[in-house]
Amino acid sequence: MTPDQSEPSPRGPVPRRRDRRGRGRRGPDLRPGPLTPRGVPAALSRRERFDRTVVAVAEELEQRWSRQLGPVEFAVEETPWLPDDWDAAAVPLASVAPPTATTPTRLVLFRRPIEHRAPTPPELAALVHTVLVEQFSELLGIPAEEVDPRYESD
Repeated sequence: MTPDQSEPSPRGPVPRRRDRRGRGRRGPDLRPGPLTPRGVPAALSRRERFDRTVVAVAEELEQRWSRQLGPVEFAVEETPWLPDDWDAAAVPLASVAPPTATTPTRLVLFRRPIEHRAPTPPELAALVHTVLVEQFSELLGIPAEEVDPRYESD
C-alpha cells in the first residue's frame, strides 16, 4: 500500500455529508412521495409546523362553535404591527378584526411572539390552544371555560 492509500473501513465506505454549505438536508428522502404525500414532518419549517398547529386547534374549536360564530377567517402573521408610541409591556399574541359588509371576522395569530413564549412543541400547542380559546371567548361573549373546559388561565 502506498502512503496516500488507507485501509478500507470494516464497515464500508464513509458516507459524504450533504450539508456542506449549510443548506440543510436534501434529496428524495425529504420530498413528498406516495407514502408521505405532505413530505416528511421533520423537513417542515418552523412556520409550517406552526401553521399546522393552528389549523388543528382552530378546526377543533370551529367545529364546536361555527354556528354561533358564523364565518371566521384565520390567519397567521409573523409579528404584530405596533405603533411607535406603543408603551405596553407585553406584545399581543392575537388580534380580531370585526366583520365588514364584504369580509368575515378575521382572527390573526402572531407567530413569533407565541413561539418566543413556548420553547417546546407541546408548550406551543398548549399556548396556541389558550390564545384561540381566549379569542373565541371574546367573540362569543362567554367565559373561556365555557368555550373549552380544558382551558387553563395563567
